[in-house]
Amino acid sequence: MLFVDTNEEVYDFSLNLTNKLITLKNKSHLFSHLLYSVVVVLVLTLVFGRSWGNNSAAFFFVSMLLPIVLGTSFFFNYYLVPKFMLKKRYVQFGLYSLYTAIVSLYLEMIVLLFSFVYINNLNYRNLAPNASDTILLAVILYLLVFVGMFFLMFRQIKENRLVIQQLLTEKDKLNDPFLEIVSNRKLVRIPYRDIVYIESLSDYIRVNTATEQFVSKEKISNLASLLPDLFLRIHRSFIINKEKIRSVSYDEVMVEGVRLNIGRSYRKVVRNSLK
Repeated sequence: MLFVDTNEEVYDFSLNLTNKLITLKNKSHLFSHLLYSVVVVLVLTLVFGRSWGNNSAAFFFVSMLLPIVLGTSFFFNYYLVPKFMLKKRYVQFGLYSLYTAIVSLYLEMIVLLFSFVYINNLNYRNLAPNASDTILLAVILYLLVFVGMFFLMFRQIKENRLVIQQLLTEKDKLNDPFLEIVSNRKLVRIPYRDIVYIESLSDYIRVNTATEQFVSKEKISNLASLLPDLFLRIHRSFIINKEKIRSVSYDEVMVEGVRLNIGRSYRKVVRNSLK
């Protein structure tokens, strides 16, 4: 049995590629999110935490800033950029980016106010110098947002390269011709390049590769008429892959260490074919 179902191939290709991409993206997203969160914590600690001179106050201040920075960054990079900027809706992108900046700065002012009231007991002098600098707060916030955009772009470039490589690999697989048979009630696809020789077992055939054997209900004569020129029938019971030939004598052919007899009626055909 030798046939090709184009629709089935396309479906299998799409399903296989989709599953691979989902797995790839999940692993990549988790790693990049963790890495970005670590970078944000380090930057906030270095810029704002150390200026407090009080570990507990620094911890609370950084802890309150962290969700604002992460939330702003993820909203900007995962919602505004793909939904508006990448679709060339620049007016909406600019407008919503402005709204996002206003809201995030407002939230930072709330954090600053909370620090002034609860952490420093309404004592402005106890505020850390960097924490009271609203311009620095805004600059660090959007610097981290753009760092997040860089992470996102870098990851997408890497993913796109892997996708292209997978597409090329899958395309090569589809272009690689194969023998399709039913063996043990399963549909099996055996690339031509893997087949060493095919043996007749009366109404069955046995396809021999370097590592496996597949038995299928099929007459070797029917199969011989469908196989490409890569294969040569040397006997009423044998078809060989010409690329696997290691040596040839008058009445024998060796393919991958297996000696097969050349049938009398096939000797002339074999000799002419292997000239």
